[in-house]
Amino acid sequence: MRRRIILSLAIAVASAVLGAAAAFETRATKLQAIKTIGIISAIGEEMSLTRAGLTGLGNTAQSTSISAWGLDELIVQQATKLLSGRFRVQPVTYRRAAFAAVRDSVVTPFNLLRSDPFKELVRSDVAPQGLDAYIIITRARSKLGNGRNVEGVGLAEYRTLLADYGLIHALYEVRVIDGKSFDVIEKRAATPLDNTGTLRLAGPSGPVDATFDGPASSERLRAAIADLITRSLPVTLGDMHLIDGQ
Repeated sequence: MRRRIILSLAIAVASAVLGAAAAFETRATKLQAIKTIGIISAIGEEMSLTRAGLTGLGNTAQSTSISAWGLDELIVQQATKLLSGRFRVQPVTYRRAAFAAVRDSVVTPFNLLRSDPFKELVRSDVAPQGLDAYIIITRARSKLGNGRNVEGVGLAEYRTLLADYGLIHALYEVRVIDGKSFDVIEKRAATPLDNTGTLRLAGPSGPVDATFDGPASSERLRAAIADLITRSLPVTLGDMHLIDGQ
Protein backbone atom coordinates (compact mmCIF):
# COMPACT_ATOMS: atom_id res chain seq x y z
CA MET A 1 0.00 0.00 0.00
CA ARG A 2 2.76 2.42 0.98
CA ARG A 3 4.66 1.67 -2.21
CA ARG A 4 1.49 2.27 -4.23
CA ILE A 5 0.93 5.64 -2.55
CA ILE A 6 4.53 6.69 -3.20
CA LEU A 7 4.22 5.61 -6.83
CA SER A 8 0.98 7.60 -7.22
CA LEU A 9 2.59 10.70 -5.74
CA ALA A 10 5.60 10.33 -8.03
CA ILE A 11 3.34 10.07 -11.07
CA ALA A 12 1.37 13.13 -9.97
CA VAL A 13 4.53 15.17 -9.46
CA ALA A 14 5.95 14.06 -12.80
CA SER A 15 2.69 14.96 -14.56
CA ALA A 16 2.69 18.40 -12.97
CA VAL A 17 6.30 19.03 -13.98
CA LEU A 18 5.67 17.87 -17.54
CA GLY A 19 2.51 19.99 -17.72
CA ALA A 20 4.37 23.09 -16.53
CA ALA A 21 7.17 22.43 -19.01
CA ALA A 22 4.68 22.03 -21.85
CA ALA A 23 2.93 25.26 -20.87
CA PHE A 24 6.25 27.12 -20.78
CA GLU A 25 7.21 25.71 -24.18
CA THR A 26 3.85 26.74 -25.65
CA ARG A 27 4.17 30.26 -24.19
CA ALA A 28 7.75 30.59 -25.41
CA THR A 29 6.75 29.37 -28.87
CA LYS A 30 3.91 31.88 -29.07
CA LEU A 31 6.15 34.73 -27.97
CA GLN A 32 8.76 33.71 -30.53
CA ALA A 33 6.18 33.87 -33.32
CA ILE A 34 5.16 37.47 -32.57
CA LYS A 35 6.35 40.04 -35.10
CA THR A 36 3.88 42.95 -34.87
CA ILE A 37 2.47 44.40 -31.64
CA GLY A 38 0.31 47.25 -30.42
CA ILE A 39 0.70 48.83 -26.98
CA ILE A 40 -2.22 49.88 -24.78
CA SER A 41 -1.78 51.72 -21.47
CA ALA A 42 -4.54 52.67 -19.03
CA ILE A 43 -3.11 53.35 -15.58
CA GLY A 44 -2.41 57.06 -15.33
CA GLU A 45 -5.59 59.15 -15.36
CA GLU A 46 -6.22 59.01 -11.61
CA MET A 47 -4.12 59.13 -8.45
CA SER A 48 -5.30 57.61 -5.17
CA LEU A 49 -4.66 59.20 -1.78
CA THR A 50 -4.83 56.52 0.91
CA ARG A 51 -4.54 56.79 4.69
CA ALA A 52 -4.58 53.71 6.87
CA GLY A 53 -3.07 52.38 10.05
CA LEU A 54 -3.36 50.84 13.47
CA THR A 55 -4.75 53.99 15.06
CA GLY A 56 -8.02 53.67 13.17
CA LEU A 57 -8.02 57.42 12.47
CA GLY A 58 -8.58 58.74 9.01
CA ASN A 59 -8.75 55.33 7.33
CA THR A 60 -10.07 56.83 4.11
CA ALA A 61 -9.24 56.72 0.42
CA GLN A 62 -9.64 59.58 -2.05
CA SER A 63 -8.62 60.18 -5.62
CA THR A 64 -7.68 63.09 -7.83
CA SER A 65 -7.27 63.49 -11.58
CA ILE A 66 -3.72 63.49 -12.95
CA SER A 67 -4.62 63.22 -16.63
CA ALA A 68 -2.45 66.28 -17.32
CA TRP A 69 0.63 64.28 -16.28
CA GLY A 70 0.41 62.16 -19.44
CA LEU A 71 1.57 58.97 -17.73
CA ASP A 72 -0.09 56.64 -20.21
CA GLU A 73 1.57 58.47 -23.08
CA LEU A 74 4.89 58.10 -21.24
CA ILE A 75 4.32 54.38 -20.74
CA VAL A 76 3.50 53.81 -24.42
CA GLN A 77 6.57 55.82 -25.42
CA GLN A 78 8.88 53.94 -23.06
CA ALA A 79 7.44 50.52 -23.94
CA THR A 80 7.74 51.28 -27.66
CA LYS A 81 11.39 52.20 -27.22
CA LEU A 82 12.12 49.05 -25.24
CA LEU A 83 10.22 46.64 -27.49
CA SER A 84 11.18 48.06 -30.89
CA GLY A 85 14.46 46.18 -30.84
CA ARG A 86 12.58 42.90 -31.16
CA PHE A 87 9.08 43.69 -32.48
CA ARG A 88 7.52 45.98 -35.05
CA VAL A 89 5.43 48.28 -32.86
CA GLN A 90 2.39 49.78 -34.57
CA PRO A 91 0.26 52.62 -33.16
CA VAL A 92 -3.21 51.57 -32.03
CA THR A 93 -6.35 53.44 -31.00
CA TYR A 94 -8.52 52.32 -28.10
CA ARG A 95 -10.95 53.59 -25.51
CA ARG A 96 -8.66 54.15 -22.55
CA ALA A 97 -11.59 54.58 -20.17
CA ALA A 98 -12.90 51.12 -21.04
CA PHE A 99 -9.59 49.48 -20.10
CA ALA A 100 -9.21 51.63 -16.98
CA ALA A 101 -12.72 50.66 -15.83
CA VAL A 102 -11.61 47.04 -15.23
CA ARG A 103 -10.68 47.43 -11.56
CA ASP A 104 -10.45 43.80 -10.44
CA SER A 105 -6.98 42.45 -11.12
CA VAL A 106 -7.06 38.99 -12.73
CA VAL A 107 -3.46 38.32 -11.72
CA THR A 108 -4.64 37.47 -8.20
CA PRO A 109 -5.01 33.71 -7.50
CA PHE A 110 -8.76 34.03 -6.83
CA ASN A 111 -9.37 35.20 -10.37
CA LEU A 112 -7.14 32.80 -12.26
CA LEU A 113 -10.14 30.61 -13.03
CA ARG A 114 -12.05 33.49 -14.59
CA SER A 115 -11.87 34.59 -18.20
CA ASP A 116 -9.59 37.59 -18.61
CA PRO A 117 -11.81 40.69 -19.03
CA PHE A 118 -9.33 42.35 -21.39
CA LYS A 119 -9.75 39.61 -23.98
CA GLU A 120 -13.08 40.96 -25.25
CA LEU A 121 -11.96 44.57 -24.95
CA VAL A 122 -9.04 43.95 -27.30
CA ARG A 123 -11.40 42.26 -29.76
CA SER A 124 -13.99 45.06 -29.71
CA ASP A 125 -12.23 48.31 -28.74
CA VAL A 126 -8.80 48.28 -30.39
CA ALA A 127 -7.88 49.27 -33.94
CA PRO A 128 -6.30 48.09 -36.08
CA GLN A 129 -7.13 44.45 -35.57
CA GLY A 130 -4.95 41.66 -36.91
CA LEU A 131 -1.62 42.39 -35.23
CA ASP A 132 0.22 39.37 -33.87
CA ALA A 133 -0.20 40.55 -30.27
CA TYR A 134 -1.24 43.43 -28.06
CA ILE A 135 0.58 44.54 -24.91
CA ILE A 136 -1.91 45.69 -22.27
CA ILE A 137 -0.65 47.75 -19.30
CA THR A 138 -3.21 48.43 -16.58
CA ARG A 139 -3.48 49.05 -12.85
CA ALA A 140 -2.55 46.38 -10.31
CA ARG A 141 -3.38 46.06 -6.61
CA SER A 142 -1.38 45.48 -3.45
CA LYS A 143 -2.05 45.30 0.28
CA LEU A 144 -1.04 48.23 2.48
CA GLY A 145 -0.23 47.59 6.13
CA ASN A 146 -3.24 46.05 7.85
CA GLY A 147 -4.89 44.91 4.65
CA ARG A 148 -6.28 47.99 2.86
CA ASN A 149 -5.97 47.69 -0.91
CA VAL A 150 -4.13 50.31 -2.92
CA GLU A 151 -3.91 50.30 -6.69
CA GLY A 152 -2.39 52.06 -9.65
CA VAL A 153 -0.73 55.41 -9.12
CA GLY A 154 -0.99 56.79 -5.61
CA LEU A 155 0.29 58.34 -2.43
CA ALA A 156 -0.22 56.27 0.72
CA GLU A 157 0.24 57.02 4.42
CA TYR A 158 0.25 54.39 7.15
CA ARG A 159 -0.03 55.51 10.77
CA THR A 160 0.92 53.68 13.95
CA LEU A 161 0.83 54.85 17.55
CA LEU A 162 4.49 55.81 17.36
CA ALA A 163 5.21 56.86 13.78
CA ASP A 164 3.85 57.69 10.34
CA TYR A 165 5.11 56.09 7.13
CA GLY A 166 4.44 57.23 3.60
CA LEU A 167 5.17 56.11 0.07
CA ILE A 168 4.32 56.70 -3.53
CA HIS A 169 3.40 53.82 -5.81
CA ALA A 170 2.91 52.98 -9.47
CA LEU A 171 1.36 49.51 -9.43
CA TYR A 172 0.66 47.98 -12.81
CA GLU A 173 0.50 44.67 -14.62
CA VAL A 174 1.40 43.72 -18.18
CA ARG A 175 -0.44 41.27 -20.42
CA VAL A 176 0.45 39.90 -23.82
CA ILE A 177 -2.74 39.03 -25.70
CA ASP A 178 -2.75 37.01 -28.91
CA GLY A 179 -4.02 39.17 -31.77
CA LYS A 180 -5.82 36.27 -33.48
CA SER A 181 -7.32 34.15 -30.68
CA PHE A 182 -7.30 36.97 -28.07
CA ASP A 183 -6.04 34.52 -25.47
CA VAL A 184 -3.61 35.73 -22.82
CA ILE A 185 -0.12 34.48 -23.70
CA GLU A 186 1.64 35.96 -20.68
CA LYS A 187 0.88 38.28 -17.77
CA ARG A 188 2.90 39.63 -14.89
CA ALA A 189 2.66 42.30 -12.21
CA ALA A 190 5.39 44.93 -12.28
CA THR A 191 8.46 44.11 -10.22
CA PRO A 192 9.04 45.97 -6.90
CA LEU A 193 11.97 48.39 -6.78
CA ASP A 194 14.22 48.95 -3.75
CA ASN A 195 11.60 47.27 -1.59
CA THR A 196 13.56 47.49 1.68
CA GLY A 197 11.67 50.13 3.68
CA THR A 198 9.37 49.70 6.67
CA LEU A 199 6.27 49.97 4.49
CA ARG A 200 6.28 47.69 1.43
CA LEU A 201 4.02 47.02 -1.53
CA ALA A 202 4.10 44.23 -4.11
CA GLY A 203 5.05 46.56 -6.93
CA PRO A 204 7.05 49.70 -7.80
CA SER A 205 6.99 52.11 -4.84
CA GLY A 206 9.23 54.46 -2.91
CA PRO A 207 9.28 56.42 0.36
CA VAL A 208 7.76 59.86 0.71
CA ASP A 209 9.95 62.61 2.17
CA ALA A 210 9.63 66.31 2.92
CA THR A 211 10.17 67.32 -0.72
CA PHE A 212 6.58 66.35 -1.44
CA ASP A 213 5.28 69.25 0.69
CA GLY A 214 4.80 72.78 -0.55
CA PRO A 215 3.70 74.45 -3.80
CA ALA A 216 5.99 72.38 -6.04
CA SER A 217 4.83 69.03 -4.65
CA SER A 218 2.68 68.14 -7.67
CA GLU A 219 5.61 68.35 -10.08
CA ARG A 220 7.84 66.42 -7.68
CA LEU A 221 5.21 63.71 -7.37
CA ARG A 222 4.83 63.50 -11.15
CA ALA A 223 8.59 63.18 -11.60
CA ALA A 224 8.86 60.54 -8.85
CA ILE A 225 5.99 58.44 -10.30
CA ALA A 226 7.49 58.72 -13.79
CA ASP A 227 10.81 57.52 -12.37
CA LEU A 228 9.16 54.45 -10.82
CA ILE A 229 7.61 53.59 -14.17
CA THR A 230 10.71 54.14 -16.30
CA ARG A 231 12.89 52.10 -13.92
CA SER A 232 10.46 49.21 -13.45
CA LEU A 233 9.21 48.79 -17.02
CA PRO A 234 12.42 47.32 -18.51
CA VAL A 235 12.76 44.97 -15.54
CA THR A 236 9.19 43.74 -15.91
CA LEU A 237 9.38 43.32 -19.70
CA GLY A 238 12.68 41.52 -19.24
CA ASP A 239 11.12 39.14 -16.70
CA MET A 240 8.47 38.38 -19.33
CA HIS A 241 11.17 37.60 -21.95
CA LEU A 242 9.90 40.39 -24.19
CA ILE A 243 13.25 42.16 -24.46
CA ASP A 244 16.11 40.63 -26.40
CA GLY A 245 18.88 39.33 -24.20
CA GLN A 246 16.62 38.85 -21.16
